[in-house]
Amino acid sequence: MTGILSHSAIAAKHVSGLGRPNIIVMMVDDMGFSDIGCYGGEIQTPHIDALARGGLQFTQFYNTGRC
Repeated sequence: MTGILSHSAIAAKHVSGLGRPNIIVMMVDDMGFSDIGCYGGEIQTPHIDALARGGLQFTQFYNTGRC
């Protein structure tokens, strides 16, 4: 999490004249990759889908399960 936010802050400094970026980080539990609409899920998530259409979507990521 810290790495993502740090990288975003550094990347934002290199963009000139565009103002501050809007960053939304969603932390959820027990959600699968395709549970929301923008990743092909059956659950209707119109607001999240709208954010995904107007922003950046990560399509390759990894998770280490810990119980």
